[in-house]
Amino acid sequence: MKDSDTSYKSVAKSMELYYRAHEVIPGATQLISRRPTRFAYGFSPAFAVSGKGGNFTDADGNTFVDWVSGIGATILGYCDPIIDDAVKSQIDLGSMYSISHPIEIELAELLIDRIPCAEMVRFAKGGGDACAIAIRIARGTTGKDRILFCGYHGWHDWYLAANLNENELDEHLFPGIEPIGVPSALKGTAIPFPYDDLNALEAKLIEHANDTAAIMMEPLRSDFPSDGYLQGVRDLADKYGVLLIFDEVSTGFRPTPAGIQPILGVVPDIAVFAKSISNGYPMGAVVGSREAMEPAAQMFISSTYWSDTLGIRAAITTLNELQSRKACDTIHQTGQLLKQEVSALIDAHSLPASCSGVDWHPYIRFEASLDTALLNTLFIQEMAKRFVHMGTSFYINAAHGDSEIERTLTAINEVFCIIRHALDAEVVADLIETIPRTDAFRRLVR
Repeated sequence: MKDSDTSYKSVAKSMELYYRAHEVIPGATQLISRRPTRFAYGFSPAFAVSGKGGNFTDADGNTFVDWVSGIGATILGYCDPIIDDAVKSQIDLGSMYSISHPIEIELAELLIDRIPCAEMVRFAKGGGDACAIAIRIARGTTGKDRILFCGYHGWHDWYLAANLNENELDEHLFPGIEPIGVPSALKGTAIPFPYDDLNALEAKLIEHANDTAAIMMEPLRSDFPSDGYLQGVRDLADKYGVLLIFDEVSTGFRPTPAGIQPILGVVPDIAVFAKSISNGYPMGAVVGSREAMEPAAQMFISSTYWSDTLGIRAAITTLNELQSRKACDTIHQTGQLLKQEVSALIDAHSLPASCSGVDWHPYIRFEASLDTALLNTLFIQEMAKRFVHMGTSFYINAAHGDSEIERTLTAINEVFCIIRHALDAEVVADLIETIPRTDAFRRLVR
């Protein structure tokens, strides 16, 4: 394994743009997960200008291997020529009309053919609004108001209402979210429950038996739950007469070309998709059984841009390419290799850490007895210096090939050496040159 190029170039232009952004954009970014403080402030790039495959080039001209993959949205890699050519062809025909376009039916039928729970489909433009649509449908279909939830489900009022009552999103999103702007009347309408604990969920269902519309949850993230847990959730939903909604925005189509349901063998009433459905083009979908979805015809759920043909064309093409290229197999193989090789490096450096998780989204985790926030920060900082953009997990896309893997493993080997020295000399804090990473998502789901 050869040494990586550690002739680090600054991200000064990125940071200058970030300061400018603060003056004109509240919070500087449109997505919290893109804030530089989520990575290594001052070392990780804040602005990209181009991307190709598994890499992007930042505003300073540095090219990084990217294991964040557009926050999971790019599943085939940046600027995939087949997806982009399909969208460019659609542009020539028009992206928006005064009436509907037949490809809306084409995408709906494709999703129904592929996803186990899908019998009817509504579209969206992203994960947050798709989740909000699903909640509106669940409440309208059942005539009930309360939602029991587990995991992260976007920014809308229905979800942030949980923090009107003692910061209940601390373990599902991250600590310190103030529900500013959320109507106080929504207090008590969104109730969290802990993951992988059927007794706790049933207790919530008993407590709110008369007014619960749905259980909304991420079925998993980076690890599988205990055997039988999700089937148990399905059984409880049936027992208490509530709808079960799977938020598959994060897992997406990496597990299989049909999402996570074929692996789990558990079929929800409604499922929500976005991100990887269209390889980075804005698109989302809410799919579900006819019984759960058909009442939405009488609900006011409406937006001009949900019929935008560019996102729909990107989704159709992406879903077809995932199938024809066997891209999920490629992603899983990459994940297996990374887990194997990173685990070997952990052993070689005798680090108190592990590399595990599902094949499509593995992660590195330092022992809980250590100051993991500082170790994570040091890891991300030193990886950024070696032109690898990542947190402590790998959001794999099908364009991550031998070159990206080799560059990444070379960098990890060097960074693990630094961490081993820092632990031995008790100087971890002294080696951190950035703001310690504190606003990470603390997903309750595994």
